[in-house]
Amino acid sequence: MKKIIKNGLVIDPANKINEIRDIYIDGGKIVSAFDEKDAEIIDAKGLIVAPGLVDMHVHLREPGFEYKETIATGTAAAAKGGFTSVACMPNTKPVTDNAAVVTFIKDKAEKEGAVNVYPIGAITKGQKGEELAEIGELKAAGAVAISDDGRPVESAGMMRKALIYSSGFDMPVISHCEVMSLVDGGVMNEGYYSTYLGLRGIPDAAEEVMVSRDVILSEETGVPVHIAHISTKGSAEIIRQAKARGVKVTCETCPHYFSLTDAAVVGYDTNAKMNPPLRTDEDVEAIKAAIKDGTVDAIATDHAPHHIDEKQVEFDYAANGIVGLETALSLGITALVNEGVITMQELIEKLSVNPAKILNIPAGTLTEGAPADVVIFDADAKRTVNVADFASKSKNSPYDGYEVSGDVIYTIVGGEIAYKKA
Repeated sequence: MKKIIKNGLVIDPANKINEIRDIYIDGGKIVSAFDEKDAEIIDAKGLIVAPGLVDMHVHLREPGFEYKETIATGTAAAAKGGFTSVACMPNTKPVTDNAAVVTFIKDKAEKEGAVNVYPIGAITKGQKGEELAEIGELKAAGAVAISDDGRPVESAGMMRKALIYSSGFDMPVISHCEVMSLVDGGVMNEGYYSTYLGLRGIPDAAEEVMVSRDVILSEETGVPVHIAHISTKGSAEIIRQAKARGVKVTCETCPHYFSLTDAAVVGYDTNAKMNPPLRTDEDVEAIKAAIKDGTVDAIATDHAPHHIDEKQVEFDYAANGIVGLETALSLGITALVNEGVITMQELIEKLSVNPAKILNIPAGTLTEGAPADVVIFDADAKRTVNVADFASKSKNSPYDGYEVSGDVIYTIVGGEIAYKKA
C-alpha cells in the first residue's frame, strides 16, 4: 500500500533536512513522489517525522529467558517507543556465540517481530572470556557486532585478540567496561547515598580503568572499539581525549545516566538498580556535556527486562537493569532538548543516524530508496509514564509516574504501520 505522510516537520539529520515536507512510501521504500490517487494519507500536521529510531543495545531475552521478555513483546515495546531497528545482546541461554542461535533469533524475529532485529554475537564462547567465539561464523549467520555485554572481557590479551580478529570481518566490537575486582560486591554507586543507605558501593574507577584499557588497545591496534553505556565524568573525559588524538573509539550512554542520579535508590528502590550504577549530579552534568560536544555518539536504552520476582527482593540480591524502549525518546526530549542541551535534530542523530552507522545497518535516513522506517511523534505532548501500559512483558522502570514530554503517534517499519497510538 502506498502511503504519503503529509504536513509533518521532517527532521532527517543524515540529509540535513529540517522543514515541513511530505514523505512518500511505496514498496517498503522511501520514494520521491507518485500519483496520490489510491495512496493512504497520514496527516502529520504539528508532528515531527523522522527516521525510525535505532537502539543498538537491547536485551530481548529470547532464547532462554522468555519469562522476562520475548522477541514479540520486546519488539512491540520498541515499536511503541518509536524504534524501528534494535540490536540484541548475546547474554541469552544458550549464549549467542554460534550461528544456530543467531539464525534462531533472526527467524523468530522474521515471524513474530514488530521491528527489524539485528543479533549481536558474543566475543567469547559462553561469554566466559576464555576462548574467542567463531566470529566469522557469527558474521555469516547475520550478527552485526560482537560483545560480551553483561560481562566484561577481563583479559586484556583476549580483548586485543578480539579487536584484531574482528577487524578482518568488519565486525564492530562493543565493550562492557567493568573491572570486577573493583566492583567487589558493590550494588550501587560509591558515595554519599551508598554510605547513607548502608549499601556496598561501586567506585567510578571500576568503569574508567576498563574504558582506559580498551581505548589503549584500540589506539595500539588501530581497530575501532565501541564503549557501551558510559556513566561517569571520567569515562567521558577519557573518550573525549582519545577522540582528540584520533583514536577510533565511539561510545553510547543511556537515558538513565542523563536523567537520574543515585538519589533514586533512596528507599531501596530496586528499579533504580542497574549496571553501571546511577551516579552523581556531577556525573549527570558531565554526561550531558559529553552528549552536547559529540563525545557521546549514540543514545541506547540497555533495555533490560526482569520479572517482578527478581526485583521484589532485598536490594543486594535484586537483578540489575531497567526497561527503556518505551521511555527513551521522551526522556531525551525532556532532559536534553527541553533543557537546551542539544537540538531535536541532534537527538534524532544520536537515536538513529549514529547507531545505524556504528553497526553498519540500513537505517537512520529518509533518503530516497532507503527502507521506509519512520517515526512520527508529538514532541510537545505531555504524558505520565505508566508502566502498566508498557508493551514490554516486564515493568521494571524507575520512571513510573514521571511527567515527560513526547509521545509516539506512528511507527512505520518497511512501509507498514507497526504501531499507531490509539
